[in-house]
Amino acid sequence: MNNKLHISREYLIQQLKQMLRIRHFEEKCAELYAQEKIRGFLHLYIGEEAIAVGVMSALTPEDEIVATYREHGHALARGLSMGSILAEMYGRTNGCSRGRGGSMHLFDKERKFYGGNAIVGGGLPLAAGLAMANKKKQGSAVTVCFFGEGAVAEGEFHESLNLAALWGLPVLFICENNSYAMGTALALSESETNIAKKAESYGIRSRQVDGMNVVEVEAATQEAIDYIRSNKQPCFLECQTYRFRGHSSFDGQLYRDKKEIAQWEAKGPVKRLVQWLRDNNHFEEAELDPIENEIQLEIEEAIRFSENGELEPLADLCKDVYSPTQEQPLAEKSSSQTLTYREALRAGIEEALIKDERVFLMGEDVGRYGGCYGVSKGLFDSFGADRIIDTPLCESGFVGVGIGAALGGMRPIVEVMTVNFSLLAMDQIVNTAATLRHMSGGQLNVPVVFRMACGAGKQLAAQHSHSWENLYAHIPGLKILSPATHTDARHMLGQALADPDPVILFEHVMLLNEEGEMEDKPAAPMTKALVRKEGSDLSLISYGGSLKKALAAADQLAAQGISAEVVDLRCLRPLDKTTILQSVDKTHRAIIIDEGWYTGSLAGEVSAIIMEEGFWSLDAPVKRVCTKEVPIPYPAHLEQAALPQIESIVHIATRLMSGQ
Repeated sequence: MNNKLHISREYLIQQLKQMLRIRHFEEKCAELYAQEKIRGFLHLYIGEEAIAVGVMSALTPEDEIVATYREHGHALARGLSMGSILAEMYGRTNGCSRGRGGSMHLFDKERKFYGGNAIVGGGLPLAAGLAMANKKKQGSAVTVCFFGEGAVAEGEFHESLNLAALWGLPVLFICENNSYAMGTALALSESETNIAKKAESYGIRSRQVDGMNVVEVEAATQEAIDYIRSNKQPCFLECQTYRFRGHSSFDGQLYRDKKEIAQWEAKGPVKRLVQWLRDNNHFEEAELDPIENEIQLEIEEAIRFSENGELEPLADLCKDVYSPTQEQPLAEKSSSQTLTYREALRAGIEEALIKDERVFLMGEDVGRYGGCYGVSKGLFDSFGADRIIDTPLCESGFVGVGIGAALGGMRPIVEVMTVNFSLLAMDQIVNTAATLRHMSGGQLNVPVVFRMACGAGKQLAAQHSHSWENLYAHIPGLKILSPATHTDARHMLGQALADPDPVILFEHVMLLNEEGEMEDKPAAPMTKALVRKEGSDLSLISYGGSLKKALAAADQLAAQGISAEVVDLRCLRPLDKTTILQSVDKTHRAIIIDEGWYTGSLAGEVSAIIMEEGFWSLDAPVKRVCTKEVPIPYPAHLEQAALPQIESIVHIATRLMSGQ
């Protein structure tokens, strides 16, 4: 495609109209905010209109957009109706995200507008993931990612640029450099203020652009898009611009001089284009009136559309937290084999890769090294670097890429080496994967699976011995699985990949070398708890690495004449309340065994369910056996003393049965 623009009088007037639509819409939004018809944060795009209009003019309908929290202009320029955008800010169901996202979270799946992101820099890895999906599907689409210069200080910026360059991803990064992240000038936060140079350091073709000149922005974008499509490499544009209003509607702008604002306003994108048209005899003052009138009518109609929109009924409060799912019937078990838990995990990954070409495994050292715990050993040789992808040490980056790839139609398995490393990616998991379906009004699914090694017992001390299932089980939008048996280790991954929502599998490190029987069919739907041992006197409720201890305790109790039922939770969000309560209704006593710390543990949540919904079935208080409230010690005797043990389960059960 020729990157020279066909500039005609009519075309430039159309570009002027698009910028004026954004300008006047934003001005009206400021008025409506003052009237408290729009709430939350409001970030206005006034002064930056040339970037949105210039960039969007160079894109095709198949190209994808990831925006920022200042995205009204991007959405209008992409073709979202003014009414649907304003209705979203009104919180009405006829908004583009059904009123679930508000000003900072505009989504339109049909227009491939993947929304704003309230987390600074949070959209960068997401865009890289969408671009990865496009590359894997061998499509020609380019993903365009907008962000402000404040994001340059975030780790996601550097991680995403590195991954895009390393993997040759078709993504165009657009930095809207308006000089102030919030109230701190760029020169006070960056040792190198030439952001394009930073991108160049990653080997990405980069340039600075006058972001107040719509023609220059469009020409630079078209050139970059052509380069990306031809060379299968990312590009970077730093658009130098200025926001005429504050960071948000709460901003008093005490950090910048009024003279500075006036200087930038004098060379604003609307004024500049109007002046050029006048100087070249392409524009008469009278021509502006019908354009302004047309925009005013559009704004008035958008207000009517928004104010006539319905508020979502309270009955739909929890709608679109999860996708509609339908459990598939399970085939009868036919055979079993003996193998280690590690081998069962590997078999599950291998089957998933064979069954679905969209599936790939990604993580630190999962390929040539074979995985930190040897789970993926040999898979690289069988499936190659395109399906078994070694990543740099950048958890937030590659986890975000996995989420973006899932949005783009792939089925990623993202391995986070150990659960403690997941804190570096918690923003992407909690703020993006868990929320996108809800904030988009049900438009977007995130079918990604995260695998995390967890648990103590290997003398790895306080930073590598965590059981943080409860942290993630606290988050609506996520599904949390804890396979404790070899059959679950083998089959839960496949069930998770078939699910349209984000799923985390916690794999306990102390199980990896354990040998056991593995059935060749799943034991049950992944969200169902199972009774692993029938009993009548009390219920031992556990999951993951503690299940084996609960079963051993049940055997010791049986020798004392106490019949203990053992319940394996398996799925920690959503919890299978029915199975828990049915067991307690039968035994009238419950002990929950949980390797998490006592305070704030998942055991506390299960105990609360029993107390709230099964209180009248109880003959004794619910008890918990949890890890002592201390960072996991290194010495073996102290580590074991901190963790739940068979003896402590038996001791508490014996006292409970004796009425103590």
